[in-house]
Amino acid sequence: MRAAVLTEFGVPLTVQELPDPEVGGGEVLVEVLAACVLPYAAEVFSGERHYPLVPPVVPGLGGVGRVVHVGPDATRLRGGDLVWCDATVRSRDDALTPDITLQGWSSRGDGGARLAQQLHDGSFAELMRVPTENVFRLPAAAEDDPARWAALGLHGVPYGGLLAGGLEAGETLLVSGATGNLGSSAVAVALALGAGRVVAPGRNHAALDLLAARFGPRVRPVRLTGDEAADHASMTEAADGPIDMVLDLLPPSAPSSATRAAAMTVREYGRVVLMGGVGILGGDDLGLPYPWIMRNSITVRGQWLYPRRANVGMVRLLASGALDLAPERVRSFRLDAVNDAVAYAAAHAGPFDRTVLTPTVG
Repeated sequence: MRAAVLTEFGVPLTVQELPDPEVGGGEVLVEVLAACVLPYAAEVFSGERHYPLVPPVVPGLGGVGRVVHVGPDATRLRGGDLVWCDATVRSRDDALTPDITLQGWSSRGDGGARLAQQLHDGSFAELMRVPTENVFRLPAAAEDDPARWAALGLHGVPYGGLLAGGLEAGETLLVSGATGNLGSSAVAVALALGAGRVVAPGRNHAALDLLAARFGPRVRPVRLTGDEAADHASMTEAADGPIDMVLDLLPPSAPSSATRAAAMTVREYGRVVLMGGVGILGGDDLGLPYPWIMRNSITVRGQWLYPRRANVGMVRLLASGALDLAPERVRSFRLDAVNDAVAYAAAHAGPFDRTVLTPTVG
């Protein structure tokens, strides 16, 4: 098979001929049709983000594909099925706190690193070996545009945060980082789940205008200034009522003060879910005041990615049309143009811009 390989950090990916993956029990062999290229992929491949990838490695974070071969433990999947492959792989020997690796992308702790040795390569290849429990059949509608459906994994991230925070229909959500790729997805997913309104703060005025134009009055844009007190007041005023939940998806480049200003808009007994990259590359701690958390009974929760059930939930949202993929701008690249795809994704990191690699397109 042909695959894009990261041979070392800081150098372009190279397309190579590699042996086809050999699948064992509990695994599925999938022909990769479309894999999303994330806007920060260039930062991962340069080494800037210090991800625990071990080159040489085929990167790629999940994707849409077609089943080639299934193991004996699969009773529903069949060869030829169109499927979504979830990159969030969990160890099978601890149901309470399983180790996690993001196949072809990252891992958590020593256990996750050992798991990554077993499932080393990701979706920037013609073929991929995937655990059976990470393969989900897609509806017939996905056949028409697999590249567009490759955004499923990206939308799954904020969906996981909304599940973690228990967002309920009619509630008011504030999305910290709303103008980014993931943050704008959070706005769309929250509205699809029935949020009454979404407060969308940001400094990118064009992105804020785009969110308001797409979703109408249920989205309340807020233009941030960088003044923590002033921004807190503006976000609170835009909500026109109590803010039930805050979801933070700010990138590593954002200051902790931006997360703090957003978090502290939440009402008494409100929930704050942290999913972004603030502090990962250094910087000040978040510094939420202990008395404020305690006296207001605030729930603050971290959430890395999403539970397995979120895959089924996202497929249902897309299949039903509750979350509409049609307005998204999708640019596809063939495998030989993988480095062009990485550069394009970095330059198009705004709301509803999707960059997709199509490894099996000739």
